[in-house]
Order: sequence, then C-alpha cells, then structure tokens
Amino acid sequence: MTAELVRGQNHTLPQTRLEIRVSAGSPVVAGATLGDENGVVRGAEWIAHPGSPQLPGLEVSQQAAAGHRLAVDLEALPETVHRVTVLLALPVGVGGPTRFGTTAAPFVAVTGLDGTEIATFTLTGLDAESAVSALELYRRQGAWKVRAVGQGYAAGLAEMLADQGLAGAAELAASIQEAVARSLARSVAPPPPRTPEGDRVRQASGPSDPGPAPAAPPQPPAATPVQPAADPGTASVSASAPTPGGPINYAHPRRQHAAPPTPPPAAPPAQPGQAAQPVAGDATGWSMDERLYNQIWGMFEDLARAAAAYRSAVDFAESRMDQELDRSLSDPRNRIGGAGDRAREEARAKRDELTARAREVLDRDLAQLAAEAAVVEPALPAAYAGWDNPVWHAHRIPMELPMALRLGDLHLPERTGLRIPLLVRLPLERGIWVDSGRTASEAAALLDSDLLRRLAMETAVLHAARLLAVYPPGEFSVHVIDPAGSAAGPLAPLVDAGVLAGPPAAGPQGVASVLAHLTRRVDLVQMAVRAGAADSLPPDLDTGEQLLVVNDFPHGFDDRAVTQLRYLADEGPAVGVHLLMVADREDASAYGPVLDPLWRSLLRITPVADSHLADPWVGHAWTYEPPVTPPGSRVLEQVLAAVTAARRAAGR
Repeated sequence: MTAELVRGQNHTLPQTRLEIRVSAGSPVVAGATLGDENGVVRGAEWIAHPGSPQLPGLEVSQQAAAGHRLAVDLEALPETVHRVTVLLALPVGVGGPTRFGTTAAPFVAVTGLDGTEIATFTLTGLDAESAVSALELYRRQGAWKVRAVGQGYAAGLAEMLADQGLAGAAELAASIQEAVARSLARSVAPPPPRTPEGDRVRQASGPSDPGPAPAAPPQPPAATPVQPAADPGTASVSASAPTPGGPINYAHPRRQHAAPPTPPPAAPPAQPGQAAQPVAGDATGWSMDERLYNQIWGMFEDLARAAAAYRSAVDFAESRMDQELDRSLSDPRNRIGGAGDRAREEARAKRDELTARAREVLDRDLAQLAAEAAVVEPALPAAYAGWDNPVWHAHRIPMELPMALRLGDLHLPERTGLRIPLLVRLPLERGIWVDSGRTASEAAALLDSDLLRRLAMETAVLHAARLLAVYPPGEFSVHVIDPAGSAAGPLAPLVDAGVLAGPPAAGPQGVASVLAHLTRRVDLVQMAVRAGAADSLPPDLDTGEQLLVVNDFPHGFDDRAVTQLRYLADEGPAVGVHLLMVADREDASAYGPVLDPLWRSLLRITPVADSHLADPWVGHAWTYEPPVTPPGSRVLEQVLAAVTAARRAAGR
C-alpha cells in the first residue's frame, strides 16, 4: 500500500533499487545531493545535477522538465553516504515562474522499478521559494527510509546547497542554472498528455467573455498528477495557489480507469430534457464498497469544480465591470452628469447578468449533486455512514476490514446543506489530532475551555468506537492515556462496554507504562519485518492494529514520554500503531519547535465546525463538520455492545 506522506513523516523502504518520479506544473530542475552521517555535502562531486547527472548509485535528468525520473541504487552508494536529498528548483532566466507559489504543487513519488508506488508526497504550502528540498532517503539502524521534507528556500539553489554545508554553493548553483539554460535552448515543448477514458478531466481557459456558462476555475495543468496527501479530508491544511488557465485534472489518484469485472448498476433512463437519475454505486470498482467510495470521491471532485467555476465567473464579472468603469470614466466628460451614471448602471447590469447566469449553472450542478447525495447516503455501509444512518442499528462486526472510514462531513458555503462524507483509507496512514484549543477557530473561541475539551474528547471517543466497530473481532485495540483523569465522562461508554485494552492510564507511571508497551511493540515488529522473521515475535505480543488515545497532551508528559510519543507518531503507522491526540497546541508551546514534526504528521480535525481543510485541486477552504450522534440516541452504546459480543463469540 502506498504511504502518502506529509512534511516530517517517514516510511521504511522495502527495496534499494528505486525510481523517484517528479511531476510539477512547470519545468523544474531536479537533482540530488549525497550527505554523510551528519547530513553534510562534502563537495561538488557529491551532487548529481543537469551538468553532472551521474554518480555511483544515482542518476538524474540533464534538463529542466515538468516530469522527471531519478534512478537510485542505494546499495551502490559509497559507504560514507548516509543521506540522499532530492532537490527541485525553478530554472532562472527562461521566462517561467520565479517562485513555487505561482505554480501547481510539485508531486514526488518513490517507486519500485516495476512502477509500484512506495511513498508519495505533495509539496503544498510553498510561496516565495524558488528551490526546495523535496524528500530524503536516509539510513537508520541498517535500513533505508524515506522522509518527506518540503523545506523551501527563497534565495534559490545557492541557499539550499549552502544549507547542506557545501562550500562554493553560489558558484555551483550558477553553473547548474547555466547548464539548464543550454538544455532548454535545445528542447521543444512536449505534446499534450493522453488521458484515459473515464478520467475526470475538464478543459479550462481564460476567456475574455464567459458566455452562457461561467468561466472555468484556474487549475494546475492536467500533465501534473497532483495528488492529495490522503483522501478528501486528508488534504493538507494549506494548499498551493492555483495558476490561471490550463486543463483541470480532477482524477482520483487511486481510481482505476480499467473497468473491473463487476459492472456498476445501471441508471434508469432519463426523460427527454431531464438529467439522468442518480444511482448509488455507479462508479467503477471491484466491490460495492469500492464503487461507493469512488462515487463519493467523484462527488467531492464535482462539488469542488462547480464551486470553483462559479467563483471564477463571479470574479471575472467583477473584474470586467471594473475595467468597463475605468474605461468609461477615464474620459473627464463622463465623470459627471448622466453619462457617468449610465455607464455605471450598464456595467453593473452586465455584472449582475453574468453572475446570475453563473449562479444558474451552479444551482443546476448543486441540485444534481444533492439528488445524488440523497441516493448515496442511505446506501452507505456502516464504515462510511453517519451515526444517524439506520444501518448502524443492524450493524454486525465485519470479518474483513473495510476500504475506508468516515471522519465527518465536508461542505462549501455555496450550499451548506450539501455534505460530502470525509473518508480516509484503512489502515490509517497517519494519526489524528482533535484540536481542543479555543484559538483553533472563531467558533471555538466562543466556547468555554472546559466545554471545548469535553467536545473534543467526545469526538475522539466516536472515532475510536467507529474503528472498533469496523475491524474484525480482536484485530483492533484501543489504549487511553488520561493523565489527570479529566476525561472520565466522555470515556464512560468505552469503559462501561469493556472494549479498552486496559483502564485509562493516569499519572506519570500510567503514561510511562502505556508508552513503553507500545514502543516495545513497534520495535519488535520492525525488527521482525526487517529480518523476515514474523514467526519469531513473542507470543504475548498483540499483532493487531493499536490505537492510542491521548487526552490533554502534554499534561503528564515528561521529556522521555514526549520523545516516545514522537517515535510512535513517526514509526507507528507502518506497523499498525496509530495516534488519536486530543490537545491544544498552545499548551505544548513550552516545548518550542521540537513538537512541530509531530503536529505536521497528524490530520487536524476539530470538535466544532471549522473551515480549515483544503482540497488538492483548487485549495477551497472546506468546512469540516465533526461526527455527532442523534440527540437521545443510544446508537453508540448499541455499537459498543456489538463489539463486545463479537469479541466474546470469537473468544478474544
């Protein structure tokens, strides 16, 4: 399974002969540096770049391009090399973008020689930087790992190379750019890419007049397979700035274009002049769950497209009105009297007409999506369904792991009632942080601190309960750290049902015991995986997936405990140990930047509605709605009782 990394996160490499594939919205320079045990580049001979593209175990492209393939053989590297850092830079003096903030976010994938993706990383959040350290391959305890870096440099290649300890960085950077300029002078533009049948690709341009339809949203080029860090909700908190013009690629990164053997259900024929009636599961997939998952992704993409098109059309109408007013009122004779008033009225009337036509198209698209949502929601399996869905009342603990899990809902201000389920793939590829801080959003600032912490913990309990309910019996365990015992109320459903691995850990000794237990599990499983000796694990070791719920971090944590928690966040997901943190980031400010990698590695959600998630295509600010159970409902208790009964039946 592909690991979709975020900044600071790492992943073990299962092989040593690799390809690193780079996709960008405009031509970039790709290179790599070799570092010693301290990460220092000892000289120019330790750098592969367009002017010197080959080193032992490493080969890069000889020119700037929107796509690159770097070849790496880790076993062929010199023994003194402990780190390989992949560098991207914008070419200088060729008329292209001068900073990454004006182009599509670069996408980097580490693959095997057969093309199988091992880890991916989308470099979002770049602005004034013209060079960036994308990722690094590094040795750790005899094994190689990949870490997502994403460190940008506004001063370009020279600053980046100097930061790695290279003497004469400015001179080498200049020679690299000269080599790139010579290559670009001999190169020609590549042909437009072919798109598979069924891909969600729509063409966009920047017309001077949008006509009867709204102008298409500015998007990254279709040649750039920009992928999210995870599924819809795992999109990063900050997205790259869109660039005007070019095709729009709304392709789901995991969606299969080849039709699977199981055909989707056929939609009933539409009446003349009417749109086809939506059907649940009409996307491609090998199972109904996969078809519904892909259909929800498609709805998410379509809503992003529709909103972006509408906003672009409104912006165009406003800009056109301003231009017409400027032209008309530039003549002093039109600034006073009836001529000026008529010019203003005509400009506003055109603006209103264009906006109204754009809204008409948007309303049509939203109505179709709302009709689709009304059909899809009742058909969802429990793992995808809201807590108010009747499917939970007849839920039975499955014998197989579902494809994804629902963490809440997403919506845009154009139609707040149209909710798209926020799904993440299983097993979880990164942890979750439920932000209990009052500074997290305007809505949170209006709540009492104690109430906000309680809501955050209740949200965490609902996520833990859902995970327990969708995993086969005995294959998922939940541990809780509650240092001061302040979460006794929200934790009561889990404690009363007896579904926790042990009582909530309190006090320094309890915190240390749980962290030591999970750290030992990660260490032992990692060693067994590396040695290919899974049968040698101790008999008392639970090899099922583990979830650690931490309340009120960092209260009750000393330096050792903080280090262990960071280790679990970093190394745990790859071997089945996951974090669910309930914390106010301001409470951890005393630790300074030491905890920044921890926060960046987690998916941030909130216990109250908040617009903090961004999609990977146009960077819409999506409002996240946390999960809630219906008022007065006992669905949570019923689900946990089913978990307990399934465990007893399985003898767990």
